[in-house]
Amino acid sequence: MPRAVYVLTVGVFAMVTSEFAVSGLMPQLADGLGVTIPQVGYLITAFAVAMAAGGPFLTVAVLKVPQKRALMLVFALFLAGNILAATASSYGVMLAARILTGTASQAFFGVAIAMCVRLTRPGVHGRAIAVLMNGLMFGTLLGLPLSTVIGERLGWRAAFWGIAVLTVIAAVCTAVGVPRPARAEARSDFRQEMAVFRSPRLWLVLPTSTLIIGATFSAFSYVNPILTEVAGFDAGTVPLLLVGYGAATVIGNTVVGRLADRYTLQVLFCGLLLNLVFLTGFALFAGMSAPALVCLMGIGLVGVTMNPAMATRVQRAGNAGPLVNSVHSSFITLGVIIGSSAGGPAIDAYGLRGPLWLGAGLAALGLVSLLPDLFRQRYPSEVCAHASGVSEEGS
Repeated sequence: MPRAVYVLTVGVFAMVTSEFAVSGLMPQLADGLGVTIPQVGYLITAFAVAMAAGGPFLTVAVLKVPQKRALMLVFALFLAGNILAATASSYGVMLAARILTGTASQAFFGVAIAMCVRLTRPGVHGRAIAVLMNGLMFGTLLGLPLSTVIGERLGWRAAFWGIAVLTVIAAVCTAVGVPRPARAEARSDFRQEMAVFRSPRLWLVLPTSTLIIGATFSAFSYVNPILTEVAGFDAGTVPLLLVGYGAATVIGNTVVGRLADRYTLQVLFCGLLLNLVFLTGFALFAGMSAPALVCLMGIGLVGVTMNPAMATRVQRAGNAGPLVNSVHSSFITLGVIIGSSAGGPAIDAYGLRGPLWLGAGLAALGLVSLLPDLFRQRYPSEVCAHASGVSEEGS
């Protein structure tokens, strides 16, 4: 694995730490900005919506820029957003900062994934993406608690200043550790990037990623009250359980990365099936601490860890360019939005087990979305023969 892939992971870690920071700083932000906790929650939504809606447009804007330079421009925007957050004097300024950082974060993912594919040989692209996505896993495992501790001891502004420093470190590492691409690979062709979106298969593949992530985040978004109020764990134990969950995601991501290139569909099918089992088991046995803990760790192993296989499948249906990766990340972010926002009404209707049943339903839909590709893979000759016959009849 080229050293540059590990260097890009530092950038992902910085982006994800900034994304999750608000979750751990809600009381401090509410007091400092003079708003309510629900209003602080909208800052999380704003970041996610900016990623999904704004990220692809920023990616288009930097398509003609050499990829390494594009990353540096994105780092500059992301740094400006975090400095704006650290110095925010009002809720409106903080909201603008979150929109800016969310947009930059999405563009970074699109360009960085494309660079990972370019820097590695065929057959290990999935593994390279898994290495990159470890930045996401460690952002959950280390970035969130670290920013929370800084915010509690030094204030929420210090937490965002810390993320700004981390951004500078990531940018310097990228400038030094990522090689310049050859001139032929330096820029992406806009027409070529856009032409791939005419493929119906690509648009059929993308929603699977939304369903996979939506299933996971419908449970993860509400895991704290589920563990304390239903499973009976002490509030002080929950951070340790979340560390265990984060460790499970690192393990699962590594395993999926090893298998994603050769067994893409099989990995996705098994991951969704296991996630369906764990989510259903969590919903049924949430009142029992031991089964609840097993199911939580299981969701960590087979939830967001499907990212390398998801990215590999999308790239094969489209291409490995920055725009395809950015749009794919938007569909992933849409899953986060759906899972977290629909979980609230599910709680109102069915109690705290509601988000778990919602997640199980989304996982089941994800399995259904894989069936056309699984059928095509198992019976390629029959499908081709049928297509040929239809074509001859039409002529």
